[in-house]
Amino acid sequence: MRILVLGAGAVGLTVAAKLSKHAEVFAVCRERCVSAITNNSFTMTGIWGEETMPLSVGTKPPAGPWDYIIISTKSAATRGICEEYKDIFCDAEVVSLQNGIGNEEIISEYTDNVIGAMIITGFEWVSDSEIHVSVDGGETVFGRFPSGIDEKVTALTDLFNKCGMRTISSENVRGSVWGKAFYSCSLNPLGAVMECPYGELLQEPAWNIIEGIVREAFAVSKAEGVELEQKTADEYLEFLKTKKIPPTAAHYSSMYQDIAAKRLTEVDFINGAIVNLGKKHGIPTPVNETIVNLTHFKEGLKCR
Repeated sequence: MRILVLGAGAVGLTVAAKLSKHAEVFAVCRERCVSAITNNSFTMTGIWGEETMPLSVGTKPPAGPWDYIIISTKSAATRGICEEYKDIFCDAEVVSLQNGIGNEEIISEYTDNVIGAMIITGFEWVSDSEIHVSVDGGETVFGRFPSGIDEKVTALTDLFNKCGMRTISSENVRGSVWGKAFYSCSLNPLGAVMECPYGELLQEPAWNIIEGIVREAFAVSKAEGVELEQKTADEYLEFLKTKKIPPTAAHYSSMYQDIAAKRLTEVDFINGAIVNLGKKHGIPTPVNETIVNLTHFKEGLKCR
């Protein structure tokens, strides 16, 4: 099986390294990462184990064909990645292993072979050739987008499991993607703005904000016809408080890491997506809109 990973950052490089044990894998990443990995190999630490291994990387992919093309870039770059590499998509299954809402829809404009995914594992940069896996928030989910399971989905799920990454297939991957977006909307930007780990967000003032985020997002998801595992906002809030935050309580969000590194965040594709879809359906989303503005304000202060 030949797998190409495009836009490989912390998630893409780590997943590529794990998959390379049982597949032919190539990861396209930044020049500085290519140089570091070429010179030092790739090192993974944390809850997925500690290992240093060779990894095939470059700034451009080798010739196809590919069985699977995994896009793991930031959401803002999804369309650019598709424009740049659409000629090599061909018959490959194109997989969105990303945060946010709308990535699969963009990819669907370039190919009919789209597999959606939800991954809720925490990855942290240690250096340009080393990633620390800090949090396992549950099984990775794959499914034909927007719905369904077929042999291509099952084969990818089996490969991930064989490589030590807990994974399931779902008939409703769109619901899983939105479920992850709820988690990200609630915790990621607020943890970044307040510079705290997720566990601190259980304090009442922060939780009051999270309740507003979730209630708005739930109303928008219903208008979009998304089928979620939790049927009410209150049910999701209880799930978030009791099941999702405890195992990730010490984790600092990806947006916190982005801002600390003076990078722009993905807030426009997470809370911003809720705001935009709310406007589409005439649903007010003032809490999410405030979170978007606060996050951009924080970016401006740190990135200037």
